[in-house]
Formats: sequence, structure tokens, C-alpha cells
Amino acid sequence: MPPLIILYDVPGHTSQPWAPNIWRIRFILNYKRLPHKTYWIEFQDVERELRKIGAPPSAYRSDGSPVYTLPVVVDQIRNPHSPKILSSTNKIAEYLEAAYPARPIFPEGSRALQAMFVHFIQEVFSKPLLPIMVPLSHLQLPEHTQSHFRGGYGPAGTLVGPQREQAWLAVQEQFNFLAKIMDKNGVDGDGIVSMGHDVTYADFAICSVLIWIERMAAHDGWARVRTWNGGRWSRLWDRCREFMDVC
Repeated sequence: MPPLIILYDVPGHTSQPWAPNIWRIRFILNYKRLPHKTYWIEFQDVERELRKIGAPPSAYRSDGSPVYTLPVVVDQIRNPHSPKILSSTNKIAEYLEAAYPARPIFPEGSRALQAMFVHFIQEVFSKPLLPIMVPLSHLQLPEHTQSHFRGGYGPAGTLVGPQREQAWLAVQEQFNFLAKIMDKNGVDGDGIVSMGHDVTYADFAICSVLIWIERMAAHDGWARVRTWNGGRWSRLWDRCREFMDVC
């Protein structure tokens, strides 16, 4: 087999990947047309497997102990005898852009603004989704993985009734705000993507959240979101659809 890039991901009940941070990297690999394959790893095995391959920690706790999370990529293409192993979504994205500059995801001069934009998506825009999506995501994990989390503390239960509707209203407020910002690109862009006429890392960050919603809450969540803001999010999904292949 020729050298390729291995993307570590976590499985759910189905063969369709769902984790938004990992989707950001899958989008980049597909967009840049880089040969790659997915290596599936259960949540409870992540730290053991990543230590085994020598992956760097994605963060450190306050006591200095390492934290191992996905995504992780192993790049065999540039040096098959000494593959490059990286963790942390944004670091991987920056590496892929530097190592494989064709079909850029960071147009010239856009890195700082995109970094702020992606930070907003991750730390502000997505926060109201967590009470809805985290319990649903837990339920979509394989049963033995769910049992692993139940052995600790596990997520809160799924929201129902008025609480669920209130949560979706909070989510919609974030989508409304983001739509107003992105609509400004209708003057000198296509009005769909974040910058000009071509997709960028910022668009992949948004679409990764859309995929998370569609995979975990297709009938209750994505059925709502796709109609919000005049169908803007469905149009963005369509722009990114060709980069959704799973290898």
C-alpha cells in the first residue's frame, strides 16, 4: 500500500463518523485530495493507543499530566520511514496547510481572522448545543463504550419537552447571529461561504457542527436547522458535500 495519511476517529452505532473536531480534519484531507484512511478506535482505548504510537498529548491538566484526545493524524506521505504524528485539530490543520499548500484552506492573510472565527464556533457558537448533543452522542456510542462512561459519571440525560425547546431556541439565537455576519459576504462574495467564493477552514468548522447535528438529531435537530435563516445552512452543507467522503 502506498504511503498515506491515517486519521484516527471514534466509531458510533453506524459507519458514519460524527465527531465535529475530527470532521474538520477529514474535510481538509478531502478538499486537498490527500490519500488517507480512517483508523477507528474506541473512546476507552484512545489514551492507550495514542501513547503506543507516540502521539503527542493534545493538552495538559493543571497537575501536568497529559491529556490524549482525537483527532490524531499519522502522515506517512512525506517520510514513510519516519511518519509525522500530530494531535490537536488546529495544529493538524496548520500542518496540512504548510505541508500540502495546494488548494489552500487559509487564503493569504486570513489566518488570524480564521483563527478567531473558528475559536468563536468552538467556544461560543457551539456551547448551547452541548446540553442537547452530548447526551445524544453518548447514546449513539457502542454499548460497551457507553458502559465505560457509566462506570464514571457519564453525561446528563437527554432534554425533553419544554426544556428541549428552550435549548433549541438558544441554539437558534447563535445561528441567527452567525447568519447576520455571514450575510455581509453577499456584497462581494457568494453569500454562502465565510470568505469570498471558495470554502475555507472556517466553513469546514461550521459544517462539522452541522454534520454533528445531522448525525445525532436528524429529525429533531437538522430538520430545524436546515430551514433556519432562509435555508442558508442547507446551502452551506451542499457546498461542502463533495468533501464529505469517508475513507
